Formats: sequence, structure tokens, C-alpha cells
Amino acid sequence: MLHASREDFALAINGMIVGVMDPMIALRISCSIIEDLEQRRRCCVGCNACCSTYKLSKKASKLLNRANELIGKGAFNVVADDPIPDAVEEMPSRPAVGLDMMLERARQFLAEDGVGTVGIYGMGGVGKTTLLKTINNEFLTKRHHFDVVIWVGVSKEFVADKIQRAVGARLGLPWEELESHEQRALKIHKLMKRKKFLLLLDDVWEGIDLPKLGIPVPEKTSKVIFTTRSLDVCTGMYADQKLRVEFLGEEDSWKLFCENVGEKEIFDSETIRAYAETIVRKCGGLPLALITIGKAMANKETEEEWKYAIEFSYDNLETDALRSCFLYCSLFPEDYSIEKEQLIEYWIGEGFLGSFHASYVYNQGHALIGSLKVACLLETGEEKTQVKMHDVVRSFDLWIASKCGSNNQFLVKASTGLTEAPRADHWKHSLRISLFDNGITTLAEIPECPRLSTLLLQWNSGLNRIPITFFHFMPALRVLDLSFTSLREIPVSINELVELRHLDLSGTKITSLPKELGDLAKLQHLDLQRTHSLRIIPQEAISGLLQLRILNVYYSYGVWEQQDNEVGFADLQSLKYLTTLGITINELNTLKRLYSFSGLLKVIQYLYIKQCDGLFYLQLSLNSSFGERLRRLSINNCYDLQYLQVDEEAGKKWLPSLEVVALHGLPNLETVWKNPVTRECLQNLQSINIWHCRKLRNVSWVLQLPKLEVIYLMYCEEMEEVVSRSGIPREDSKAFRSLRTLSIRNLPKLRSITPWELAFPSLESIAVIDCPNLKQLSIKTHNTSTLPTVYGNKEWWDELEWKEASSETAFVPHFMPI
Repeated sequence: MLHASREDFALAINGMIVGVMDPMIALRISCSIIEDLEQRRRCCVGCNACCSTYKLSKKASKLLNRANELIGKGAFNVVADDPIPDAVEEMPSRPAVGLDMMLERARQFLAEDGVGTVGIYGMGGVGKTTLLKTINNEFLTKRHHFDVVIWVGVSKEFVADKIQRAVGARLGLPWEELESHEQRALKIHKLMKRKKFLLLLDDVWEGIDLPKLGIPVPEKTSKVIFTTRSLDVCTGMYADQKLRVEFLGEEDSWKLFCENVGEKEIFDSETIRAYAETIVRKCGGLPLALITIGKAMANKETEEEWKYAIEFSYDNLETDALRSCFLYCSLFPEDYSIEKEQLIEYWIGEGFLGSFHASYVYNQGHALIGSLKVACLLETGEEKTQVKMHDVVRSFDLWIASKCGSNNQFLVKASTGLTEAPRADHWKHSLRISLFDNGITTLAEIPECPRLSTLLLQWNSGLNRIPITFFHFMPALRVLDLSFTSLREIPVSINELVELRHLDLSGTKITSLPKELGDLAKLQHLDLQRTHSLRIIPQEAISGLLQLRILNVYYSYGVWEQQDNEVGFADLQSLKYLTTLGITINELNTLKRLYSFSGLLKVIQYLYIKQCDGLFYLQLSLNSSFGERLRRLSINNCYDLQYLQVDEEAGKKWLPSLEVVALHGLPNLETVWKNPVTRECLQNLQSINIWHCRKLRNVSWVLQLPKLEVIYLMYCEEMEEVVSRSGIPREDSKAFRSLRTLSIRNLPKLRSITPWELAFPSLESIAVIDCPNLKQLSIKTHNTSTLPTVYGNKEWWDELEWKEASSETAFVPHFMPI
């Protein structure tokens, strides 16, 4: 029987009438209330309360009749809010093998009145999430007193809104973008105080102030359970009980491994079973290892295959190079998307991929990445050019690295919030050190690390100085990354790094290179891109780099041959192994002089031209050499430039490698390409960025680009169309098939994106800012599930014109005001 007050009754009826409550739910509540009131009336004969109760009951009956009339008249298939969520939502999970004892302890904690918060902790991959999911899913079938069980995946990048959104969704609260964090907290708190809740927080990395998010401190009937890798987090979250998830025992390890191998008959072979038992034993009871290698061995049927499958899929990888490459990925921060090319360059520097001048070296690197993805050890990153390692795989990767030698062979403190470098004695036995993305401002000690081969210090933005003698005791160092620090000079002791192959100084504040850099006879890769302050490169700093194959001064040094004893084009052309050049040109005479060095033209992949007065057109593909390998072309503030031109000798498939074009501050640019653009040329162009080119009226040629993913068009005052009517057939199934992002801003005369509606099958987002004359979006709405998010001003959105009302209706959920 439901017992309720007259306020509850009023809420139910009123909620049904105004449409904020499911009418049938309200009706059931109302009937229960009336039944309750009638029972109370019968039980209270002769008392003064009877009259009041009887009157309320009669009033309730009248209101209920009115509610029935409304239900009869209305269509309540759709109401204002979603239905009240189920008390528990199932979480996909693997069987909780070996977790029985910990599950039982968790159940005991849930039953104890004095336990409000429970912290489950242990290393990555040990089974914490599986345990928490099992706890969640048990409430799908067992009786419990909780009004709602709420699951939230927290992760390292803690975001308060993420937790509030997840909690609000489970409580049936609408998400209001314009509400403040505090307003949402008040709404959540008000509702949760009236409920018996179980809050499950997975993967907590730091203490969370739950009341600040609106979550009440659990008392008696409510509980909070969270998982973390750190016992300190359990203390910081004031956990009443702490539960450590241990490694599996032998029996459970074997059971979990066999479940993932699948074919139990394979173990009828005593030899294979012996190999399998060895593998299980070496996995050390870590569920992640047992699951991963079990799946990897699922299709292995011969004794030879099992013989060589020793520890995890790490040792099941085919070559030492592949195993080394896998371990190397753990140097990056957790959940970090790594550019494949950067990873391959590091591997080349370390010597994993053989001789640097072999023509197949990059293909080999990409093949290794592919093998690691097939083995489920790497996955695709945020972009298709990137990969990343799952945090649990990374944890196990570091665990494997520690098993391969001394415990500090890998010193990895990437993105951990360090403000000081680890003490020098921690560096001594390290093979690789990653202090990537921290707040380190100084390197106070001089470490002795005779085995160190990789040192990653990039993205410590406050690091502005390296001690003069810092590199004295690193004789084996091969890879050094100091990019995007605030370094203003490189110590001359750099010349003691006699084994150095890869040096990245990009994004630093250095003003000159020390001539001692030229002593690095084995250096193959020197990255100086975006070193905007670089003014001096002595000849000696480059001429001695006889093994150099990559030199990148894109968006960097541009004063070629202006002073004696400084590097010139002839010095670069004398580098016989140079295969990749990124270069900046800031004078027309310098550009003309570059044209005479055919050897350099052939290897330019990144070209930045700025402030070249008198440059009326840019000639590419001279004698089919200049532009053939060009990947990025950026032209800034060349006020006389009118167009780009490709000579006839380049053939129909010109600029085949070009990926990015950026054109900024070109007020006289009337057309981008003098040549007609067909589907045979610019085959790899992926990104176009055009700003402040006021004479451009359209960029219809972009329609021909099969791989185009990103278009930015901004501050082009005369642009009337993105694609003109003459530039596009009415139906073109191949048009913009790869486009993901379209951003247009301050195009006051723009009337249309395309003259006809197109499908834009890959479009994810379109941003329109200050384009008052753009009245239509030109996007077909036949598949509403794939419509892009539209960002724009609310006033602009309200004035859009739609050919059909259904199109507007389809787009409304995808509009985001800015």
C-alpha cells in the first residue's frame, strides 16, 4: 500500500495535468492515495481527524475524475520528460573469475549501516572495473532497497560536468546547458536527499568533493563505491572501508585463461598444456594479461606456436623490434593520441627499424603499428593519423618493462603533475625516461645515466634552462625531445651526446644554435619547426651533420645566407642523406635563389613563405621536382600574390603529396590555382585554411578533392559561394565524401555553401559565424542519425530558410548556439 500526504496527491494530479509526469504513473499514484485515504477514513470513525480526511477524499475523487477526462481526451504517447529510468542499468562485463571473496566482502560492506563509502583499489588490469560492474549487475536480479543505482566512468581527466550529467540522466533530470555548476548541484542534491542511492564511480584518479557536485554524503541506506589505483585516493575520499583487489591464484588464473582460449580440447596435448601452464604462471595472476594472451592464443593449434608464446601477447609478438616498439608506447601519457609518424621517428632514432637510409623504413614502421593494432595492443587515436594505448594495456606494458630488467628501467612520469624532476639517483639505471607534459621548471641535478637511450622532456612549458653540464653523463642517449619548453639556449655540452640520432627542439624559444651541435655526427633528425625566435644558425652547426636525413625549419628560421658564417642552401644541399626538408622563406630573392638548388627542391615537404613583396604568383613543380613531395604549404602576408601555378611538366596528377594548404593575409589573391583542378590532382589534400583573402569569390575547386576533411574560410569579404553553380553537377555522389569539418566566419556576402543540397556523408560539424546572408545549409536530411552538429548564432539560426519543415525538425536537436 502506498501511503502519501495530500501534497503528494496534489503533485501527482497537477503533474499529470500539466504534462510533466507520465499520466498513467500519476493515475496509479492517485488511485493508491485515494485508497489510502478511504482506509484511513474507515479506521478513524468518531475522531475529529475523520472529517478532514473525508473531505480530502471527496476532493480527491473529483480531481481523479477530472484527470480521467484529460486522459481520455489527450494523446500521452509522448510527454515532456523521458520516462523514469530503471533503478539499475546493466553494464557489459566479463565473468568475475577469481573475485568471489572480494565480491562477498563488498556485499558485506553494502549491508553494514556504518559503511557509507567503500574504496576498491589495485593496479591497472587487476579486475577493479569488473568487480564494480558485477556489483552493479547483481542488483538487476536480486532484491535490494536502493531507489537508484548510478554508474559513472570517471577516468583520469576528471570533469565535474561529466559526473553531474551522468548522475542527472539516471535521476531523470534534464540537462540544461545554460545552468551553472552550482545550480545543477542544487537540483541533484534536492532529489538525491529523498532517495536511497548507490553511486558507483569507476577509475577515480584524485579525490572528488561529492557534496560540491550535489551528491549527499551517504548515510545509512545510501552508499558510494569507487575504484582507484591509489590507496591515497581512498584516504582522500574518506572511505569507511578499503578493499584491495589482489592478483588471481593459480586455479582462477588457469580458469580465466582457458575461458579466453576457448578450445579446451587443445589442452589434450600434454606438450601444449605444459606450454599453456608456463604462460599462465608467467602472467603472474594479472587478469588483463590472462585475457589478452588467451584471446591471442585462441587460434593457435600447433606445438610450435605455443612454444614461442611466452608471457602475454607482448612475448607473442613476432620480433624483438615489435616487442621494443610496443614497450616504447608506454612512455606517452595515458590515453594520449600519438602521431604515427612521430612514433616511427622515435623508433628509427632508437634503432628498432634498421638502417635509416633503407627505402622501406617507413613502411616497416607502419607495418609494426598495424601488427600492434591487430594484437589489440594499440588502437586508433582521435585522428586516423594517430594511435593510442588503452590505459590498462599501458599499465601492463610498464609492468612488463619492469620485469625485463631492474625495476626502474623505465622511469615514466608523463602527465603526472610533477613540478620537480625526479632525483638524479632515480635516473641512474634507466634505459628510457619520460617526464612528458608536466610543470617542471628546472633541472637542478646532473644525473649519471650511462644506459639512458631516450629522454622525453617535451611540454614542460616552464622549463627555461638546462645546466651547462647536464649532458655530461649520458653517453648512450639516442632520442632527446625538448619541444614546447621555454628553453632559450642549448648548452654546449650537447656535443657530448655522441650517439644522438633524434633531437626535437620545436616550439622552444631558442634564438641560436650552438656550433657544437655540428659535432653530432650520428644525428639523423633535427626538428626546429615553430622556433619563431631562432635567428642564428652557424654553418658549423649544420655542415657537420653528415648523417642528417630530416631537417625541419618550417615556421622558423628564414634569413638564409644573409650573414657570413651562417648556414646557406649550399650547406643543406651538401647533406647527401637529406630526404625531408621543412623550410621558411621570407624574401623574394631568397625564394628565387632556392629555385637554383634542384636537390633541395626535390626534398621539400614543408614550405612556409611569408612577407615576400613582389611575389605575384608562386610557381610550383619546376621541372617536376619542386612540389612532388610537398606535404604542407603555408603562405602568409604576401600582399601581391594573385595565384598559384603548376607547370605542365608535372602532368595531370600534380602535387600528389600535398596534405595541408594555409593561405593567410593575401588581399590580391583572385584564385588559388591557375591550373584547372581535376580529380586526378591534389589526391591527398586533407585540410584547407584560408583567411583574409578578400578578393576570393569562391573555392569551387575543393569539390574535386577526394580526401578533403577540413575547410576553414574566414574573413574573405568578397566570397559569395563556397562552391559555385557552374562548379558542381546537380547530383554528385562523390562530392565532399570525406569532409568532416566546415568552419566559415565573417563572410558577409556569402549566399550559399553549394547550389544544390548534397549528402555530406562524413560531415561531423559545421560552424557559421557572422555570415548574415547565408540562409540555407545545403545539407540533405535523408539520414537524420548522421546529421552534423551545427554551431552558430541563435538569431542566424532562427532566420534560416528550409525547403521542407521536416528538414528543420531534423536539424533542431543538432544545433548548438554559440
